[in-house]
Amino acid sequence: MPFAGLHLVSLLFHIFALSVPLQCTVALVVREPPFFTLPVTRRFNMTGTANLVQLDQARAKALLARSQAVSSMNGTTGVPAVNQYVNYAVTIGVGTPPNNYSLLVDTGSSNTWVGAQLLNPYKETSSSKPTGDIVSGTRNEFNDTVTIAPGVVIENQGIGAATVSKGFKQVDGILGIGPVDLTEGTLAGPNTMSEIPTVRDNLFKQGTVEENKVGICFFPTTSGNLTDGVITFGGVDSTNFKEPLYYVPITSTAPANRYVGIDQSITYGSPGTPVLPTTAGIVDTGTTLTLIASDAFATYQNVTGGVPDSTTGLLTITPAQFANLQSLWFHIGNSSYELTPNAQIWPRSLNTAIGGTAGTIYLIVNSLGSSSGHGLDFINGMTFLQRFYHAYDATNNRAGFATTDFTNATTN
Repeated sequence: MPFAGLHLVSLLFHIFALSVPLQCTVALVVREPPFFTLPVTRRFNMTGTANLVQLDQARAKALLARSQAVSSMNGTTGVPAVNQYVNYAVTIGVGTPPNNYSLLVDTGSSNTWVGAQLLNPYKETSSSKPTGDIVSGTRNEFNDTVTIAPGVVIENQGIGAATVSKGFKQVDGILGIGPVDLTEGTLAGPNTMSEIPTVRDNLFKQGTVEENKVGICFFPTTSGNLTDGVITFGGVDSTNFKEPLYYVPITSTAPANRYVGIDQSITYGSPGTPVLPTTAGIVDTGTTLTLIASDAFATYQNVTGGVPDSTTGLLTITPAQFANLQSLWFHIGNSSYELTPNAQIWPRSLNTAIGGTAGTIYLIVNSLGSSSGHGLDFINGMTFLQRFYHAYDATNNRAGFATTDFTNATTN
């Protein structure tokens, strides 16, 4: 296999809509241990009538229901596979020679599929091998060659070829990098209950990387077409976070334990006003906002004085309220992570990208859409991950967090 013995494979995030002087690693480089970086794009999709909050809550509902109905997580049902308003996508190649597809990066699912756009369907090549199975209801499954980066190739990767898809704009499908257990029950055919190894699994199994681990670094930005972060396969890149990186075990509470689930509590301000008691939830790149159980959200709304905005669904605060806004503390394991006042607001220069009003101050914490006690009481989404480095270690069933150069950024 080309590049056998690699330790890290990193995908670099590029953005359609944002820019700031701060950056994660920005070039295609090889380090010791070696890793590779590729551009990824952040996209805004204003189509449809649902607002940002409604789309995030629809995804949360699907995640909650997954243990009862796995099919509710695919992109061909009425519930979106990811929040299509704001998402991150990476370009990978499928087939021999490779055809390029722009795929949403999703830690909340584990199937990889292409063909969401009629003009860029799955194309059978010399390496395509039909399995006879159907994936998530409307996708024919193939085993095929996947090119992650130049010279970084996965053989016999399970790929879904979509025949029908809804709600996908500018992207061709999903790159699922969550726990492999999420693929159970997604096949219809001779291998119904079989798991489909993820790209993360196969990079490890085929000896391309030494660890079955992924590291994610986003950062907050405010305008135009610059690199927005990096995803690292096979380990973590210490140049993208500040030591130490603390790990906690994946929660034992269902259904959060099916995902990259953790236990955490949340407090507000230096007095430590309780917002959410210790409970289970997940970390998810497919969710835009930071969502908390509805009863916790009521507390947050009360302490911030936020007023719901009918257009975006987000809470708004006045400049005077923003001046008095205090940090939100996420207590995970023995560590506490500070979501600063600036990190709690949507980038004001991007208000119109989500249907908002220029100059208005919108809060990025919102309601999960269900009360606490359901086994999935929060989602630390993209707005959380823009401030903290996150690692998922599949081998040891744990999740890690660290601060970054962007934790205390004031760009919003």
